[in-house]
Amino acid sequence: MTLLDIGASIEEPDTPAHLDATRFNRHTFWCGQSGSGKTYALGVVLEQLLLQTELPLLILDPNADYVRLREVRSPSSEVLASRWSDLDIRVLRSSHVTGDPLRVRYLDLSPASKAAVLQIDPITDAEEYNVLLHLDVDAKAFDASAMVRLLRDSNDPVRHQLANRMENLQVLEWDLWSRGRSSAVDTIDERPRATVLDVGGFEHPAEPKVAALAVLEHLWSRREERRPILIVIDEAHNLCSPAPVTAVEKALTEQIIQIAAEGRKFGLWLLLSTQRPTKIHPNVLSQCDNLGLMRVNAPRDLAELTAVFGFAPEDHIRRAQTFTQGQALFAGGFVSAPVFAQMGDRITHEGGGDVKVPLRR
Repeated sequence: MTLLDIGASIEEPDTPAHLDATRFNRHTFWCGQSGSGKTYALGVVLEQLLLQTELPLLILDPNADYVRLREVRSPSSEVLASRWSDLDIRVLRSSHVTGDPLRVRYLDLSPASKAAVLQIDPITDAEEYNVLLHLDVDAKAFDASAMVRLLRDSNDPVRHQLANRMENLQVLEWDLWSRGRSSAVDTIDERPRATVLDVGGFEHPAEPKVAALAVLEHLWSRREERRPILIVIDEAHNLCSPAPVTAVEKALTEQIIQIAAEGRKFGLWLLLSTQRPTKIHPNVLSQCDNLGLMRVNAPRDLAELTAVFGFAPEDHIRRAQTFTQGQALFAGGFVSAPVFAQMGDRITHEGGGDVKVPLRR
């Protein structure tokens, strides 16, 4: 057993609080309302996983909270700083900032996902869908304009319709597409210790979801390789809502449900972080065997947590109403018995944080 040092017991402050690293081979649900310290505390656990295991992390980061995961806080011991500098941590940015860009290849998406991006229904738009299925384009030399010209140069009116759809929706102009260059899936396939995907800086609201869909679909397509990876989805309600609306949202939710139901035996393990359990699809929530719970006040949320996580006593879950910032309950497979902990300090910088109210000088 490898123990992760995450802080101290609330009841016995001199007693360390630990999680069993080997039990992150089950799905984990991490929950806490705004201001509970959820994001900071999750960073503590992820840092310990990086230091104490060889488990690769894929972090879907909508608020740029983990983009500084490579930067050690000062002061830190030279030994710790040296160990951290040896870790292979990649950060791919969606916004127009310095650093490696977050891009994926449109042509690497499955036919169903391409259709979802283009809002093509396989039945209602059967002819366009069929053209999309058989569209022969070189992925390495992909150029959106060239593909549209290829469709327009045809005498087939259905190909013209597809070209019109692509231009009208302007999806091929998204910053997300790699346009034949390297993709985030190439980085993930190299299995660095951590890959942070800063998905929150895109202009079109669908781009973060398509980025997530592309990498999760890719991991699922290669599941038989059984290469373990912990998929951390921060603000998970944005990606696996109980009521997805668009075709892309539905495709993404279905992929996460599939990983939740079947991914464990292939080494695809989820860690879902959100403010409210009722905002997560129940078919995903019910597959989680580990619970990290910070301050939650809403009675409906506490009732949902009690109903889903039967391994945590109801009185323990309701105690979350009294938690102060940084306090948490851990229950499930990664502890031998439920633990109340005060989270420890971060090693690295938190990328996000509250914006302060400007005061009169």
